[in-house]
Amino acid sequence: MKHTTLLLAASALLGACATVAEPAPEEATEAAAPPAIEFPAPPVGEATDATRAANAAIAERLPLDDQGDFEDAAHGLLAQIEGDAIYDADGKVIWPIAEYDKVTGPAPDTVNPSLWRQSQLTNMHGLFEVMDGIYQVRGYDLSVMSVIRGETGWIIVDPLLSSETAAAALQLVNDTLGERPVSGVIYTHSHADHFGGVRGVISEADIEERGIPVLAPIGFSESAVAENLLAGNHMSRRAALMFGNTLPHGPTGQVSIGLGPGLSAGTIGLIEPTEEISGRGTQRVIDGVVFEFVDAAGTEAPAEFMFYLPQFDALCSAEVATATFHNALTPRGAKVRDLLKWSEAIDYVLTRYGTSDVVFASHHWPTWGEENVTSFLRGQRDIYRYTHDQALRRANAGETAVEIAEEIDEPAVQAEHFDTRGYYGTLNHNTKAVYQFYFGWWDGVPANYHAHPPVERAKRFVAAMGGIEAVVTEGERAFEEGDYRWAADVLNQAVFAEPDFQPARDWLAATYEQMGFQAESGAWRAYYLTGAQELRNGVPETGDIQTGSPDFIKGVPTVDLFDAMAVRYAPERVTREPFVLVFDFTDTGETISVDVGPAVAMPREGAPDGEATTTVTLSRAAFNDLILRVRTFPELVAVGEIALAGDPTALMAWFGALDTPAFWFNVVEP
Repeated sequence: MKHTTLLLAASALLGACATVAEPAPEEATEAAAPPAIEFPAPPVGEATDATRAANAAIAERLPLDDQGDFEDAAHGLLAQIEGDAIYDADGKVIWPIAEYDKVTGPAPDTVNPSLWRQSQLTNMHGLFEVMDGIYQVRGYDLSVMSVIRGETGWIIVDPLLSSETAAAALQLVNDTLGERPVSGVIYTHSHADHFGGVRGVISEADIEERGIPVLAPIGFSESAVAENLLAGNHMSRRAALMFGNTLPHGPTGQVSIGLGPGLSAGTIGLIEPTEEISGRGTQRVIDGVVFEFVDAAGTEAPAEFMFYLPQFDALCSAEVATATFHNALTPRGAKVRDLLKWSEAIDYVLTRYGTSDVVFASHHWPTWGEENVTSFLRGQRDIYRYTHDQALRRANAGETAVEIAEEIDEPAVQAEHFDTRGYYGTLNHNTKAVYQFYFGWWDGVPANYHAHPPVERAKRFVAAMGGIEAVVTEGERAFEEGDYRWAADVLNQAVFAEPDFQPARDWLAATYEQMGFQAESGAWRAYYLTGAQELRNGVPETGDIQTGSPDFIKGVPTVDLFDAMAVRYAPERVTREPFVLVFDFTDTGETISVDVGPAVAMPREGAPDGEATTTVTLSRAAFNDLILRVRTFPELVAVGEIALAGDPTALMAWFGALDTPAFWFNVVEP
């Protein structure tokens, strides 16, 4: 999965090096007039009759009491981490074990009962035996760490998101099964929750000294550090809503993400793989264990593989097939994923390895037995293929993305297999993603091609409906009738037209809350509830974007760092004639030139064709310190780690034209 913490690290680049002009002061505005109508206070933190009815209906429709998944999720439990939390060296809570333990008993009215069931399953934690020689540590991060016993040590698969949770997981393994060194590391794909904790289980010095293989799919290094580099600030902000980072734990807040319990809050790192594997059927032997890799690039991640272990007759399906329907387009924003390719990758392992004794993944719990493995893989294949094919079938008949999402029927596989239900991705937004993948954002309706932006449209909407009180009255009426989708639409117009009108904010927050209480997707729930929280309490003022991780920064190709700066370039701030900057890096031997003009600041590898206006000579390590704000430009010049030749004012003009975007920008209001 694409993860918020990786995005935060990448987004540190968006705040580096520049001195940015202060924004112009806002014009004084008149205080909002008190409403002519006295609106009642909407409910807060409690389910309405409509929500209780909706949740009761899904409980009636699905066999939620089926214990099969609970038996599988609890199967092979060997030990658990003692205590109420995992802490870092300073005593900060990295993983609140006790909070997730509270998701027990019958579903409360404020949680979709199907999501509550999934949350009880994902929150089960401890060290589990998959089979003799294969183990999993689950429930201490968003992802799962698998551990395979080699001839001399432990082969670690997907070392979680944070070094603290990974270290605690490995300690649990060693305390329970006997201490052994790490003899290999595998990253199944290029999302941070599957490699970010690697320094909690092994060091680069250990890898070099003992020749430990670190294997990843082809394209991993590029994807892991660059996939979200250019758009990281926006994605990170929306990810804060999607993962519910600011929500309290509990029945009116976060209960799980559906894909896993939640995000750990520790230290993110990256150790580059020693080899990237391509192809299907490619074999490698790690510490006496044969791995047969299956490339699955372009499915759930740009770089991903599954693998088969012939000595165990076990298949690892990575994050291609897990106990939920995944995202074709993640709510935080990303490039659309190809569900056709995704279904074909699952079909490949179904036909080749579908008779395995067990299939285990990078999230959730394993499936045992040939018949069950085959059924699991077929169901996973079918939900992705069904969504792809039926979305296109309807699109080719002229339906738009929204119409497809409304009209498409829930397939039988989702009623029969809980692992295909929309606990993370949903049939509704994944069909829209398929439409976007093939046809783009526009639905073909001329009126939608050049519509007014949200605020202008909202002002016209409110005026046409008779003013703000009339709009809120209609929203309140829709809320009382349980028509929350219409209430959200109407009240959102009110908030965007007059964001200081408190009744509109209150009723929209209450509407989002009910939509969150009804959501089967953990991501949808978190997004709605965080939206409600921000309307009530404002955008958070703390927890701002972090300075990033040295491990990420040093792993990013140098030219990509300059591309990240290029998307921050504000050409209106540069009033001088075009100029060329050259950066010579003494430790890597690289040269990057930046052609700064009236529209773009174009970086390229190598020296420029003509003469440079300014040449900057420094090490890549010193440049990394600038990016991380560890040291300032004047400090590096003063100690002789930066040398300048030519016109230094050109360099300052470029720095001064780089935006530093705020992280906590508004999303649920203008």
